[in-house]
Amino acid sequence: MAAEISFSIETAQGSRALSVAYERRGSGEPLLLLHGIGHHWQAWEPVLGILAAERDVIAVDLPGFGTSPALPDGVPYDLSTVSVALGAFCTALGVERPHVAGNSLGGLLALELGREKLVRSVTALSPAGFWSEAERRYAFTTLRAMRLGARSMPLPLIERLSRTAAGRTALTGTIYARPGRRSPEAAVAETLSLRGATGFHQTLAAGRDVLFTDDIPDLPVTIGWGTRDRLLVRRQGLRAKHIIPGARLVRLPGCGHVPMNDDPALVARLLLDASN
Repeated sequence: MAAEISFSIETAQGSRALSVAYERRGSGEPLLLLHGIGHHWQAWEPVLGILAAERDVIAVDLPGFGTSPALPDGVPYDLSTVSVALGAFCTALGVERPHVAGNSLGGLLALELGREKLVRSVTALSPAGFWSEAERRYAFTTLRAMRLGARSMPLPLIERLSRTAAGRTALTGTIYARPGRRSPEAAVAETLSLRGATGFHQTLAAGRDVLFTDDIPDLPVTIGWGTRDRLLVRRQGLRAKHIIPGARLVRLPGCGHVPMNDDPALVARLLLDASN
């Protein structure tokens, strides 16, 4: 069962309190895991056991996603605000400069934490923010369609679809190269997470003009990109490498946009190697 912790952050509206849900397992150097838009900490479940054998793993539900409450009224879902919240979350847990790994939106946030020197190393899996305008519009249109689909389907239909590989492909095939590998329970849970994400539209709106354009010198950075990523195509990884020339760019064969379930052993090894 995930825990929840409350803390305060400074905003343009003054000090505001917020709460965040998280799962913590294992021991060793701390490793913070950040999911993508509309997802929840359970996106990392396929690799948590392997990682927890060597790391103090902290998988968080970002504000407004999973079971974490929305940000307070008037507090923006922009990159700087959410990264400040993640820094305050780590402080509240007594964790100083963890390693961080993120996927999609979480990858962008991981890079931002690296830029701010709040972490020891960064691993970004298909991070947002390296798109062309046409690629961004395609990704956002696809995400909105996924959200609309999740909100329009009654729960019995979602559950019925989850029971077959073809149905799980219909539910999650945009983000996984091998959606049949998802368990029925996981497919239902993440569809409901997408449906209920209170921070979804504000996060998309805040991301409309986002481009990551800064190098991250003096910090180990690894960027992984699935060869079968249908949401953020892999040429964006080459742009990321151009912007962060010291980064290690790793191809993830046969993996989709959310690679942790497509090849757990490969992704776990990448994260452990990157956080050594």
